[in-house]
Amino acid sequence: AASADEAAAAAARVGDNGAVDVVLKAQVLAGGRGLGHFRESGLRGGVHTCQHADGVRSLAAQMLGNHLVTKQTGEAGRVVSQVYVTRRHYVRKETYFAILLDRSAAGATLIASPSGGVNIEDVAAATPELIFKEVVDPLAGPRDAQFERLARALAFSGERQAAAAAAQMRALYAMFDECDCTMLEVNPFVETADGDVLCLDAKVNFDDNAEFRHGDIFALRDPTQEDEREVHAAQFDLNYIALDGNIGCLVNGAGLAMATMDIIAKYGAAPANFLDVGGGANEKQVTEALKLLRADPNVKAILVNIFGGIMRCDVIALGIVAAARDIGLKKPIVVRLAGTNVNEAKTLLEESGLPFVTATDLDDAASKAATVADIVQKSRAADLNVKFEIPV
Repeated sequence: AASADEAAAAAARVGDNGAVDVVLKAQVLAGGRGLGHFRESGLRGGVHTCQHADGVRSLAAQMLGNHLVTKQTGEAGRVVSQVYVTRRHYVRKETYFAILLDRSAAGATLIASPSGGVNIEDVAAATPELIFKEVVDPLAGPRDAQFERLARALAFSGERQAAAAAAQMRALYAMFDECDCTMLEVNPFVETADGDVLCLDAKVNFDDNAEFRHGDIFALRDPTQEDEREVHAAQFDLNYIALDGNIGCLVNGAGLAMATMDIIAKYGAAPANFLDVGGGANEKQVTEALKLLRADPNVKAILVNIFGGIMRCDVIALGIVAAARDIGLKKPIVVRLAGTNVNEAKTLLEESGLPFVTATDLDDAASKAATVADIVQKSRAADLNVKFEIPV
């Protein structure tokens, strides 16, 4: 439902003989909704039960258009544009079931716990004996015996419930496989007071690389629930993830990007983002990447770390210079280039007249970026302006 009136009408439809007994859930892509709060309305909790239409209307009005803040959203929260109205089920037992891709197993792993309805990480830390796993053979697929063992481990009340749980697990795995999921988590996976086994809440992640196979699923994507910078970056085939640091990173290659972030941390600083422009980045992509870093108020310095393999370093340098001039970039940039025509590239950067600081290697680049970011941070705190010039 996208309005309070729609929510009230939905509550009447899902009730028995018109009686209202529903659960109202704020639809945001974040966990911890039940313990969250709404920034504008002050409502506590993003999940509520309600037994009359006026109450549904009132709760929906306090959710829709407001930002729900949970432990996963940060203080900014996520705006609620839809609420989910569903019939309330009276639960006898809450359990947990998930299917995850496990690198160590080179395939999917089934995970179950009789302790559900709570943060599964807390369960794993406090009572690891309550976590049960079954590794799926990537060629043969899961065996019936694996589902049956996990169903028994959930300790439902009888054989009928255990058989129903195993059947649902099997169907969930079929969905996981057919829809190219990377994670499918049901929490809680419940037995109701009537003895039925139901999936009452779930999170599902899909592999972005399989979008061409699942246009119907990806059409449901709601960009309002994602960081607008990440949505913008994806339009230019840039892999961007916002972080909390003050050094903006522009790197080609995911592995090099991870190494860059690690060495920044070694020098006591923190990356403001993960940004991989790919191995064949063009000037337009570099421009859009620098625009993202320019617009981030947390970024005090930018570290460009490029390995010129197929593409020559001087071509990359020309793109960086043109992009920086085009957008009027004022933030200091530390550049580390390696590969073909690296000396010509350094000359282009030094003669550009822009605030580039060249580095000899990644260690040098990270050290300089951390120093520059610290200078900018301290100068702003003291209300001072700092101008960086390339030494002759």
